[in-house]
Amino acid sequence: MSLLGKSYNPPGTPPGSLLAHDRGRLEALRISLIEYNDSYFEERKAISVDECRPYLATPTLTWIHVQGTAEPEVLHNLGEQLKLHRLALEDVLNTGQRPKAESYEGQLFVVLSLPNFKNGRIDISQVSLFIGADYLVSFHSATDDPFEPVRKRLREQTGRLRGLGTDALLHALVDLVIDQGFPVLEGFGERIEELEEELLQHPDKHTLAVIHQLKRDLLVLRRMLWPQREVINSLLRDGHHLIHETTRLYLRDCYDHAIQIMDLMESYRDMAAGMLDVYLSSSSNRLNEVMRVLTVIATLFIPPTFIAGIYGMNFDRSSPWNMPELGWRYGYAFSWVIMLAMIIGLLVFFKHKRWF
Repeated sequence: MSLLGKSYNPPGTPPGSLLAHDRGRLEALRISLIEYNDSYFEERKAISVDECRPYLATPTLTWIHVQGTAEPEVLHNLGEQLKLHRLALEDVLNTGQRPKAESYEGQLFVVLSLPNFKNGRIDISQVSLFIGADYLVSFHSATDDPFEPVRKRLREQTGRLRGLGTDALLHALVDLVIDQGFPVLEGFGERIEELEEELLQHPDKHTLAVIHQLKRDLLVLRRMLWPQREVINSLLRDGHHLIHETTRLYLRDCYDHAIQIMDLMESYRDMAAGMLDVYLSSSSNRLNEVMRVLTVIATLFIPPTFIAGIYGMNFDRSSPWNMPELGWRYGYAFSWVIMLAMIIGLLVFFKHKRWF
């Protein structure tokens, strides 16, 4: 996964241009619609953009969700019907945008990052939201639809969501995206625990590679979630007319969750950095242990080598100054006894000094 993970128009392209370009794998496009109020509910799946037009003229609240890769033609059609600003549509088309909240001609445009933990790797997709007085249009660029729990609440009329406005629906979607960080970080926590056990038992080059990947994933997650906290803060601070005071109270709860997630993520980043230090220390200790064993072995064989070197010299035995052991019957056995005694003496000395 790229650290940036962002698609963009070629340099020099006019602002708001909706250009088709290679964005890698394209997800199948699916459009669903829900129209509701406190006493009415209708859900449509797999519909076209043109089929959404009659619902936008009704007084009930309309939620249009676009799942998958939206092509420029689809975005242009939706933009014409809902009068969506082309700069915002460009941000929807070119995914990987920094989370933000902006106002466009009576509309509120919000970009969020939805994290997922798949197969031990972090995967971040973009969620784009257009909020009007009686409609909300959401875009999600990945394969799986993350908003099914919100649809279930609307179908079963759980809570007060059906009797509130688009700002309440906005809160429900934002709250789901923010809280998705908790299971993602739980996955990181399990991954860190496994790495800690591996570091204490048998760290190797694979362990180092996993630690680097973990630090990289946490860096990507931090890059996307840090500005997301500021998005919630701006919705609370700026006081957009589409967001009522009662909804701001619930958005403060989202802000608290975002802070908790950031604190937990920073703790995991510190733990990952600490694990790298532990790995380097463990590798250095293992190297020192090996060198100590080799040094002990080499030291044990230095005295026998010295004895063997002396008795390995050839001398004329006729000289009275030459070694008398050369002609001794037990000279060979005597040299072995001396060498073994020196080795045993060194072992006892090392043991007494606790050098091994």
